[in-house]
Amino acid sequence: MTLQSEIQPAASDRQASAVQHLSELISFDTVSRNGNRALIDHMAAYFQGLGARITILPDETGEKANLVAAFGPEEVAGVVWSGHTDVVPADEPEWQSDPFTAEIREGKLFGRGACDMKGFAACVMAVAPQLAQANLARPVYLCFSYDEEVGCLGAPAIARYLAALPVPPEFAIIGEPSMMQLVTGQKGKIAMRAHVTGTSGHSSFAPEHVNAVEYASRAIAMIADRGKRYESEGPFDHDFTVPHATMLATMINGGVATNVTPDGCSFTFELRSIAGMDAEADMAELLARIETEVSAEMAAKTAGTGIAFERIFSYPPMGEARNTTGFNRYARQMPEDWGGKVSYGSEGGIFELTGGIPSVIVGPGSIEQAHKPNEFVTLDQLDACIAFLGGIVTELSAATTRTDS
Repeated sequence: MTLQSEIQPAASDRQASAVQHLSELISFDTVSRNGNRALIDHMAAYFQGLGARITILPDETGEKANLVAAFGPEEVAGVVWSGHTDVVPADEPEWQSDPFTAEIREGKLFGRGACDMKGFAACVMAVAPQLAQANLARPVYLCFSYDEEVGCLGAPAIARYLAALPVPPEFAIIGEPSMMQLVTGQKGKIAMRAHVTGTSGHSSFAPEHVNAVEYASRAIAMIADRGKRYESEGPFDHDFTVPHATMLATMINGGVATNVTPDGCSFTFELRSIAGMDAEADMAELLARIETEVSAEMAAKTAGTGIAFERIFSYPPMGEARNTTGFNRYARQMPEDWGGKVSYGSEGGIFELTGGIPSVIVGPGSIEQAHKPNEFVTLDQLDACIAFLGGIVTELSAATTRTDS
């Protein structure tokens, strides 16, 4: 059974358009380890054909790029619709169909990225003809990034570009899967890797050596202790399921044999922060304490030993946008269902911190389906997203006939 034969008889024209666009987007293997340029060029050509002003922001290799496609006037503040184009790997044997070929079964469209988050991109593409035909009172910036899944690496360039415009946008909608509920906050993250250097030798002479695994364990215990303090001392925001920051070690590797004192160990750890706390200061305080209480002791025993830290990536939390001018301008079009605040990351915090653009999350599909085999988005979620985005276009068009404040 083909994709089109199942959906066309009862589907609206725009749903059929979204399904077609989503099928095409899924066919691009944009797992973060690969480039995304072919997909970006595909989207850019489509939007340019509708009359959008196109800006492509490539990375240093040229194999990955961000896309900004703008409709409407440039002299007033507008709204951003933002999504990422990369997806997580689809190597699991549990897939029941080709993850890079869209397939519809029982009202669900399956494929890697179907909900996270090519479904949103497809809805934007389905609504774009309406954007092109509308007499917009304010501009709409369609922004699509690379490498969100590995640390929001592409989004800062978009945020800087938008902030440098003569009139920057005043509000952003991030299309991460939220079941089309309004999400008004997210946690930030700092991901770190520690490299522990000790000395090795036969384990029967262990007191003469600097045991990298043992000293790593002491540092990890300090990380766990800091996590417990967040749990008991806060700060707290009870709109989150876990209402405080979290800190924990997540991976560890070290040692070569049971009878050799390990001279090397590495481990990763993370801090997930909430808006209003100083995550950078907290991390700096922890690293300084590990240096004083662990690394210094190692170096005192044998010169050249100790713990070095490497930042893997970081992105800021996304704060509350409902009290901002930008949100209030579009409040009538926002979903009535409030989805609270989420612990997963998005590019909203980057738009807020780097671009000065308050942001919310509204997108089709459930985060429960993301990063799993047989990822899917339901067709009715695509319909809901199309209606939501179309409503914003209608509102912006209507604003040209009245005083827009």
